[in-house]
Amino acid sequence: MEFAAPANDYFIWGIDDSPYGPVSLPVLLDWVKDERVLPDTWIFARSGGEWQKACEISELKDVFQADAGTVSETHSSVRFKPGSLRRIKILAEMKDAQLAHLADFLEFQEWPQHAEVIRQGEPGDAMFLIMKGELRARTMMGGRETILTTFGIGDFFGEMSLFDQGPRSADVVANLDCTLLRLSTSAFERLTREMPSLATPFLQATARTLSARIRADNKRLTRVTQQFSASGL
Repeated sequence: MEFAAPANDYFIWGIDDSPYGPVSLPVLLDWVKDERVLPDTWIFARSGGEWQKACEISELKDVFQADAGTVSETHSSVRFKPGSLRRIKILAEMKDAQLAHLADFLEFQEWPQHAEVIRQGEPGDAMFLIMKGELRARTMMGGRETILTTFGIGDFFGEMSLFDQGPRSADVVANLDCTLLRLSTSAFERLTREMPSLATPFLQATARTLSARIRADNKRLTRVTQQFSASGL
């Protein structure tokens, strides 16, 4: 005998471009409260048979409207829920207790579109985690901008400053209004000293992402080299 799938199952499109689910409505509501699901997160509802933004799903509209009505704090007093840190890819596998402790070392910041979050040549003093928005790393030569890479929700940048505090190698500019979490070098030193059991998985996840970036850059360099060789230049 075949049974029909429950009509209230939902699939969530994650920041890693992978679907998650199915989950029930109570679980989905918990994820909204933990800010793992945002108003613009894409969700597939079996009952509707299509992908929609979370804020457009009837069962969630009241939740997002209620949350919107409570945001009136200044930047310095804004707090974030530890569960929302799972938007950051390198933190996605951490347990709730670990995220709650890590939150104590992070500074919540909001930056407007076009703001320079990092300036090339300035001494590095922090790493940044992107909760919302998009930024680009650039260099300026002869008055012309060269875009090195683009960062989106769940990415991080400025991590080398945690280790050497050397000059920044590029500008990082906000393409959109951004919400960032800042981990200063002093906070990182305190983290490694006071909570090495938390610093270790954080560093391991960061190293894996950096390794993947280096491998991707090496592949691009190899392709460019092969193209030049084939053209006889």
